[in-house]
Amino acid sequence: MDKYIAILVLILLTACGSKQKQNSSQSNEDLHAKSSLQGIWVDSETDSPLMRIKGDTIYYSDPQNLPVYFKISNDSLYTYGNDLNRYRIDKQTENVFWFHSFPDHIVKLYKSEEPNDSLAFSMHTIATAPVYSEKTKKDSVIMYNGTRYRAYVYINPSKIKVIKTTYSEEGMSMDNVYYDNVMHICIYEGRKSLFASDITKQMFANVIPEDFLNQSILSDMNFTGIDSNGYHYQAMICIPESAVCNIANLTVSFKGELSITAAK
Repeated sequence: MDKYIAILVLILLTACGSKQKQNSSQSNEDLHAKSSLQGIWVDSETDSPLMRIKGDTIYYSDPQNLPVYFKISNDSLYTYGNDLNRYRIDKQTENVFWFHSFPDHIVKLYKSEEPNDSLAFSMHTIATAPVYSEKTKKDSVIMYNGTRYRAYVYINPSKIKVIKTTYSEEGMSMDNVYYDNVMHICIYEGRKSLFASDITKQMFANVIPEDFLNQSILSDMNFTGIDSNGYHYQAMICIPESAVCNIANLTVSFKGELSITAAK
C-alpha cells in the first residue's frame, strides 16, 4: 500500500513540476520588444492610426474597442481581452511592426512621427449602442372573462456591461462594450397588483445557451396575449448591432407566478 502511495505522490509531483515549467515558459516576456512598441502605430495600407501602446496596454483608435492588456513572448503578440489571442510576429524594429492576424493576413504598421496622430486617441469615452437610450414604457389593457387587466413593461437601460468580440478589417480580435437592459413587468387585475418584478438576462440561462447569453443583451419585451394560463410575453435576447436573436416566452399566471420557456 505504501508503495502505491509513493508512486501516486511521485506522479502528482511530476505533473505539478511540468505545469510549473509550462507556466514559466508562457510567462517569459520579452520586455525589450514591449519597450520598443511604445507609441502610436499607423496602418501601412491606409496611413491611419490603428493603435497606441502605452505600458502594457493597447488602445485602439475606435473608442468602442476596449483597451487590452498585452505581452510579447516567443516571437508572438498575446492579447488578454474577452479571449486570449496570439499573433505571430513577422518583423519588429523600432519603427516597423508586422504580425499575422487570424485570416493569415499580415498587418503592417509603422511608428508615427506625426504629433497630430495622437488626436485619434484623445477621446477615450466608449461608444455604446443600447437598444433603448432612455427609460421606455409599454402598456396594454385587456378584458378577459369580464375582468379588466392592465399591464406595463418598463425598459430600463442599465450599467450592466456586455462584452462582444468582433474582428477588425485587419483580422484582429476587438472587444466592444454595450450596456444591457433590465425589464420591469407589473400586472394589475382591476386595482389589485397581480405581479411586479424585474426581468434580467440571467433569468433566461435555462433556455438560452451560455455562450450566446454572454454576448447578448435583453433587447425587448412584447405582450402577446392572455388566456386561461395567464398573461403572455415574448422576450428578445439579441447580439448587439446584429439581427441574431433568441426568443423566450414568459407567462405570468393569475396567481402571480412567472414561468419562462424557450420559444418553439
